[in-house]
Amino acid sequence: MDYKEALDFIHSTYKFGSKLGLQNITRLTELLGNPQDSYKIIHVAGTNGKGSTSNMIHDVLMASGYKTGLFISPFLEEFTERIQINKIHIDKESLARITSTVKEKIQIMLEEGCNHPTEFEVVTAIGFKYFQEQQIDFLVLEVGLGGRFDATNVVDNTLVSVITSISYDHMEYLGDTLEKIAFEKAGIIKEGSSVVIYPQEENIVSTVKKTADEKHAAVYETDKRNIEKIRGNLTGQWFKYLKTDVFSLPEIKITFLGEHQLYNSLTALRTLEILKIKGYDISEESILKGFGSCRFAGRFEILREAPVIVLDGGHNINGIEYFAKAVKENFKDNKIILFFGMLKDKNPEDVLSFILPLCKEVYTLTPNNPRAMPSEKLAELIKMHSDLKVTPLIDYAQILPAIKEISTDEYVAFVGSLYMIGDVRTLLKNSGIIKQSN
Repeated sequence: MDYKEALDFIHSTYKFGSKLGLQNITRLTELLGNPQDSYKIIHVAGTNGKGSTSNMIHDVLMASGYKTGLFISPFLEEFTERIQINKIHIDKESLARITSTVKEKIQIMLEEGCNHPTEFEVVTAIGFKYFQEQQIDFLVLEVGLGGRFDATNVVDNTLVSVITSISYDHMEYLGDTLEKIAFEKAGIIKEGSSVVIYPQEENIVSTVKKTADEKHAAVYETDKRNIEKIRGNLTGQWFKYLKTDVFSLPEIKITFLGEHQLYNSLTALRTLEILKIKGYDISEESILKGFGSCRFAGRFEILREAPVIVLDGGHNINGIEYFAKAVKENFKDNKIILFFGMLKDKNPEDVLSFILPLCKEVYTLTPNNPRAMPSEKLAELIKMHSDLKVTPLIDYAQILPAIKEISTDEYVAFVGSLYMIGDVRTLLKNSGIIKQSN
């Protein structure tokens, strides 16, 4: 099959839904020769911050000279983003060839009486096989949903499990309390491994530690007091990492904005400390280089400065809260012109109290997803909670004339579902409103 046929096959498996459980992925990877056993793995679970933390760890390992894979979801603009090695996306020929192999193995599974793998299971298997073929040293592996029964949890060869910020999301699958959700995320912890926990509420930390204790895993907590912000502007933040006896680091710069990104950095640094203690070659220079060059599109990403245009994939209440804090910190008292779109199952009504007070005007959009809240419905919801001018946009093409009417001293934010953010980013690049290099 060619690249288009491969994508058509992968996306056709969406109809098999999202089934938590390891039986299917276990059989599929067995038929592929268990490629996930071929490299060392840093496994990252959490509600928010998985992508940023994973990218930071990946970029430092790459700067340290290791051939490093990165598996993330969802993609923002192009499917191949999901499977990367040293910042280079899987090539389309390899994706097509491996997808064909995976399809053959699925046929064997069906003949054995197994259920058809879900889309995420198929993509996970493709990634594992590609990373094996490319003989990577490390894989930074981002969980798709939850942890305990997520397809990525078929791995055994885990050096460090990382638990990022946990909040309410996917409650129909993971439970209706933070403790239940934390328990599912902690399911990635392996016997005798190491665990790093993002600084958060004690009830979450204690739940993760309970699972770690049962698995005889060493727990490494993080402490917000161990990071000190020095300064920041629209290009990034500078901070000091305090109280470390592993690295002797000067001031560190990251390109990410927002207080939460400091704590994601802290979590990534703690993980890198563990790898250093385990004997891997990670230097202060590689940390500075990796952190300084790390980019992650669509996460409070400044695309332009006159007017300021920011993209942020804050798609749940915790993500929107982080976005609101970053706006207050970086835009001061300037009100934003908001372009907003969310999925119905992300409870849009719950986030409005965080975001609407920051706005002077709102445009609503419909994300390209079957679960999207239509722009007209979202506009009606906002009008019930605010006196702001709200304009529902029927088509993404209406964004361009709206942007061109905005004066250069304004602050514009596209916020919400990553399914929307990716499409908007492509639109703005293709229109010339932002530079292609972004």
